[in-house]
Amino acid sequence: MRKSMTAVLATMSLLILAPATRAQNASPTPHPNVPQHRDGYGRPIPDPDPNEKPGPAPKHDLWGIWEPDGWREGTQAQGAREEPADARHTLPFTPEGEKAWHANKPGWGITAVPIGENNDPFDICDPLGFPRIELFNLRQLRIYGTDKQAGIMYENDQVWRNIWTDGRELPKEIDEPRWYGYSVGKWVDDYTLVVETTGLDSRTWIDNAGRPHSDQLKVEETFHRLNDRIIELTLTITDPVMYTKPWVALNKFRLRKQPDWFDIREMICSTSEASGYNKVYQGSRPGGAK
Repeated sequence: MRKSMTAVLATMSLLILAPATRAQNASPTPHPNVPQHRDGYGRPIPDPDPNEKPGPAPKHDLWGIWEPDGWREGTQAQGAREEPADARHTLPFTPEGEKAWHANKPGWGITAVPIGENNDPFDICDPLGFPRIELFNLRQLRIYGTDKQAGIMYENDQVWRNIWTDGRELPKEIDEPRWYGYSVGKWVDDYTLVVETTGLDSRTWIDNAGRPHSDQLKVEETFHRLNDRIIELTLTITDPVMYTKPWVALNKFRLRKQPDWFDIREMICSTSEASGYNKVYQGSRPGGAK
């Protein structure tokens, strides 16, 4: 596990020391200590052939191993892909939401603080939670299941979610909030699964820029199978306590299917190694400034 965590920490350090002017979704410069585009056994992932035409999308089928269509496109270090925390994007905060956002002290975005001052729950290895698992360092994932239930396993933090597709409704009352919530899905056509998630633990952040949520958060995911190779994922945030209206965090974000032999890496938050990392970069701010 140490080797895998070392790779994770190297990736994190690359993010921290990257130029502050780097475009939000640009792929980081190759780094000798960061795993390049290979699977868990070190086998290189072939680039798609631009001359090969995709086949038709199978009906009611999302199964397989997927990753963002573009190496490191899922990093989203500055916050949700469609609404990064910068001077050009302003979320529709309520007064309570604005106050909660400024109480969070992330390592990235326009409210960033040095590592030694931040209060990111993931820095103490609390679970990323949902929807942050899809809005920060989204890597490979496996979608599997039956006609009654789908599951998603994520490389990041080695976690999984259940999505019930048996016709049940979301719980009316939530006695036990979950890091990854309660999810139900419905096929709205042969190629589109819409998933609604509630009951999310309010200790988590929505994204890497510290956007907050309340226990009233509802997340809608739309998985649209475009063809045999590509899924488009759209993710919408609704939380009347923190935001005056719903907002889109991902819009038709493309996930590409990987071959059956693909091995998903191990990527786990280790408390002991995270503590060592934080000591090394105690005074660092994004962009390497002190």
